[in-house]
Amino acid sequence: MRNVARTSLVDAAIAELRREIAAGVWPVGTKIPSESRLAESLGMSRLSVREAVRVLAHAGLLHTRQGDGTYVTATDESQVALRRRLDTAAAMDIIDVRRGLDLVAARLAAGRRTDDDLTAMRDTLARRNAASRAGDLDGFADADVDFHLLVADAAHNALLGDLYRSMSDALRDSVRDQEEAALVPDSSHEELLQAIEERDAAKAVAVSVAILDQQERHL
Repeated sequence: MRNVARTSLVDAAIAELRREIAAGVWPVGTKIPSESRLAESLGMSRLSVREAVRVLAHAGLLHTRQGDGTYVTATDESQVALRRRLDTAAAMDIIDVRRGLDLVAARLAAGRRTDDDLTAMRDTLARRNAASRAGDLDGFADADVDFHLLVADAAHNALLGDLYRSMSDALRDSVRDQEEAALVPDSSHEELLQAIEERDAAKAVAVSVAILDQQERHL
């Protein structure tokens, strides 16, 4: 980091930390350097750095864990706003949005998927099925969301992938909320994978619709 001027030190520290976060110097989920190290890098007092961290934590970009450190939770405020909105969204609203994202993802994935995409999806479905057999709802929800993220990734559209990832926490919650139905064995996700593998876009879209219809019935 470059040294900053002594004027408006807190604002300068906020701007510099925000820049580092946006640039991916500290990816989401990683711990930022200590206050003393940041103060040394910025050429300012720990007090100024502490206030800058407090402001960014309030904005939702950082989260301080007592006795552990401060972690990056988002790369920009727009992500925070969307995540907070999703946290309060009704389950039906989430499914309505997924009808747009999932159908586009399935159609594009059927035309653009690679062998590596298919391998990753198979592995994740195996993890999903194992969690279902074990009655592990958290593991099942994680694997279910990961599978749909991989379908979006197989579309090879960066914006679509980012949009889907922004909803991942809300999607996990929606799966957990359907505990009994979620763990009932079904072949729909294997059918979706097969359609994508066979490059059958129409079938992939139809299966995606069926999956969402089933989830809607269990609300």
